[in-house]
Amino acid sequence: MIPLSTRMRPSTLDEFVGQEHFIYEGSLLYNSIKNKTFDSAIFFGPSGTGKTTLARIIAREMDGNYTEINASTTGTKELKGLIDDAKLKFYGLENKATYVYIDEFHRWNKLQQDSLLKALEEGVIKFIGSTTENPYFAINNAIISRVRNIYEFKRLDDSCIKKILIRALTDTEKGLGNLNVKYDEEAIDILAELSNGDARVSLDTLGFIVDNLDLSKPITKEIVAEAMQRKIGFYDKGDDRYNLLSALQKSIRGSDPDAAIHYFARLVDGGADIQMIGRRLMVMASEDVGMAYPSAISIVTSCVQAALMVGYPEASINLAQAVVLLASAPKSNASYMAFEEALNDIRHRKIDDIPAHLKDTHYKGAKDMGLGEGYKYPHAYGGYVKQQYLPDNLFKEGKRYYRPTSNGSEASFKKFLEGLEKIYGNN
Repeated sequence: MIPLSTRMRPSTLDEFVGQEHFIYEGSLLYNSIKNKTFDSAIFFGPSGTGKTTLARIIAREMDGNYTEINASTTGTKELKGLIDDAKLKFYGLENKATYVYIDEFHRWNKLQQDSLLKALEEGVIKFIGSTTENPYFAINNAIISRVRNIYEFKRLDDSCIKKILIRALTDTEKGLGNLNVKYDEEAIDILAELSNGDARVSLDTLGFIVDNLDLSKPITKEIVAEAMQRKIGFYDKGDDRYNLLSALQKSIRGSDPDAAIHYFARLVDGGADIQMIGRRLMVMASEDVGMAYPSAISIVTSCVQAALMVGYPEASINLAQAVVLLASAPKSNASYMAFEEALNDIRHRKIDDIPAHLKDTHYKGAKDMGLGEGYKYPHAYGGYVKQQYLPDNLFKEGKRYYRPTSNGSEASFKKFLEGLEKIYGNN
């Protein structure tokens, strides 16, 4: 049987759901597809977010040939044959480029990736590469430089997933509309949330439920929980995960490890996933603890990574360590406040140019322009030498953004900076 996610795959731009940050009516990408001026692109992001679907929609819209391959199962020999075939079509009677969609493109080595370069330069093929990895690390620079557009696909929000699920339940041609499936609205909401932004997971879970459900009964939250093998305690106990996350952060900020571990336990018992809790803990390590205990971010990140590796139930042990550490650590938000104040100035004030002696000199002609002239290399002076770093108007004001506290390790940084000021004076 064909999976529901495959049957419900959109075939037109109007049916495509999500990624509104780059694909919407009137966007440059949308217009390039409709105007048939789309060239090549790299799609990257998590699974189930629409990368393959959009590539197939583009292929249908364009007047060209289309080939889809997976880098994990296709080697250089097969690619060479594909390119030779594309050349015959491009230079022959058809005079059409071939659109090549390569899924999991990051799995190819440098030599395999580079085998595309000449065909890309000649226009023989138009390339869409798909990857779950960051392309700036996983794909060769030579490919990156020849592909103008790189689009990041983000996890679909709950409203998008719900829209996709409702469409599947009501579509009489490709979906489940002819079955008249009954469902509780709350159950669909929970399925959307537990799918973690992955449309494929949500649809195939729905398909599994319907295939094995007595259709005289509705889809309930309990059935969704059974299908997903996940707790849904939030919905049974009335706890709101965002209120619990807020209470957790405020308890940690207030240095109350008992309250913090209490709210953490309620999150785990309610079914909060590791990523949801982990992301908030890593933010707190820098926002609330910061320079008062600089190692907090490293330790918390290690705890979250360990939790992701071992999974529940043992993951709660790793996360509990991070919670107690953050709550018990000295606190400072001075680095975060410094950033906020600097950003506010940049957005709302006229800021003078970077001082000439700080500008880059690693190119021909920089010295003739006076760039870098007068710069003093601090290490040549024992580690510190007085000179101007801020733009002129901020320097003349004696602008300060970072105001260290006397809490924890930050006290030593404060002492060091104050010592420099005492020796060398303001600015």
